[in-house]
Amino acid sequence: MPAQPLDTMNVTALVAAATAAPSLHNAQPWRFRHHRADAILEVRADFERAMPHTDPDNRALHLGCGAALFNLRIAAAEHGLHTDTRLLPDPADGELLAVVQLDDSHRPDRDLATLFPAIARRHTSRHPFQDKPIPVAVQDALSDAALQEGAELVFPDAWHVESLLEHVRDVEGRDSLHPEGFEDVERWTRIGAESAGTAVDGILERAFGPSKQPGRAPVRDFAGRHPVPGRPTAVFETTPHLALLGTRNDRPDDWLRAGQALERVLLLATLDGLATSLTSHALERADLRELARDPRSAMGFVHMVLRLGYGPVGTGTPRRPVHEVLEID
Repeated sequence: MPAQPLDTMNVTALVAAATAAPSLHNAQPWRFRHHRADAILEVRADFERAMPHTDPDNRALHLGCGAALFNLRIAAAEHGLHTDTRLLPDPADGELLAVVQLDDSHRPDRDLATLFPAIARRHTSRHPFQDKPIPVAVQDALSDAALQEGAELVFPDAWHVESLLEHVRDVEGRDSLHPEGFEDVERWTRIGAESAGTAVDGILERAFGPSKQPGRAPVRDFAGRHPVPGRPTAVFETTPHLALLGTRNDRPDDWLRAGQALERVLLLATLDGLATSLTSHALERADLRELARDPRSAMGFVHMVLRLGYGPVGTGTPRRPVHEVLEID
């Protein structure tokens, strides 16, 4: 049965946890609606925060909202609530991505609740990682985490890593020839002290990390053509530890599952002491995305390339106030 009506403080806490999820360029393309009488929380897309150049089909938007949905499920479990989730429940409402029924008459998922402390600790790290292997047992646990959410995580062999790094270099070269591709990055980049004090979204200058000199880690440089005074340089790893996250199919519901799997993997990696970063740079071009998949796996479509390793944790990025993204009926 539905949970007893939640007070505003509890609903706010659930949504605050949800909004800590990663999203492309920290655009935070989500909204939430709480129906008190039915103990339902809706996860809705905010298409005003879509990226026409970088993400024309809104795949990355769905990934980010899926990650927020997973955090919402974790926070509900931490608050002693069971959740029943339906994806894309109303074909006539394109903004409605998921409906979460909250239930206090069944036991919450304690496995989800164990991930709750990692929500506040997980940040994208754009720093060098150590040349230290990731234990096979940790890799297997991360792969199992993705499977639990209906996705697949694979750790490519050396030859495939080389191929992926070539794709990143390829797309960086294409970007330099097509400056319109920088429009989305420009929109969501926050440079300068004034932005640092007022921004509620986007990538702050302090989160850029050092300039890569040299190294082959696939870390997008958000400084772009804008020099940042005092920004340090650093030597990044030559052979980064990469993982591919994907699904068999490539529909909006697959994207939402992949987003939940992505966040489950990131949070578990955080608890395991790993630093994490994400790159979709080479997946933003259709031809390169087709080449990214591992032909030996059942993964049909790659949605994200993860860089994992032991190194500095990332810098936190700002979040929109909950009252701006939450509507209560």
